[in-house]
Amino acid sequence: MNGSGLCISALRQLMQAMCQGPGYDRVLSKVDVVTASPGKVVCELKVEEEHTNRLGTLHGGLTATLIDTISTAALMYTENGSAGVSVDMNITYMNAAKIGQSVLITAQVLKQGRTLAFATVDVTDKVTGKLIAQGRHTKHLGN
Repeated sequence: MNGSGLCISALRQLMQAMCQGPGYDRVLSKVDVVTASPGKVVCELKVEEEHTNRLGTLHGGLTATLIDTISTAALMYTENGSAGVSVDMNITYMNAAKIGQSVLITAQVLKQGRTLAFATVDVTDKVTGKLIAQGRHTKHLGN
C-alpha cells in the first residue's frame, strides 16, 4: 500500500472498472497491471488485431492512450493520489509492435509539485526490451 492507501489490487480494480464503462476506456480492457510502487506502474498488453492499424501494428492512437492512462495510474499511485488533468503530452514512436507481441508500458512520475506533475512512459517489447515508443505527460493537479 502507498501513502494514499491505494494498493495494487485497488489499482487493478480501478483499471477494470474504467474498462467496463460505456466510453473510450474500453479499449484498455486487455491491459494487465504487472507491478506498482509509489510513482511507478508497469502494465502489459499483448497486441491483438483489435489494437492495430491497417499495417497490422500497434495503432499510434492506442499507444497515446496507453501513455496517457498508465502515467495517470502512476500519478494516482503516489502520496497525493491525484489524477489531475492533461496539460501536455508528447510521444515519440520508434518501432512497431506486431500482432502477437507483448509490450510493457512502464510509467514513472518524474516530479509532482503543488499544481503540476510530470511523468515519462516507455513502451517496450517484453521479450527484446526494444523501445517501441516513449512519452512524456504533464498534468495539472489543481490548486
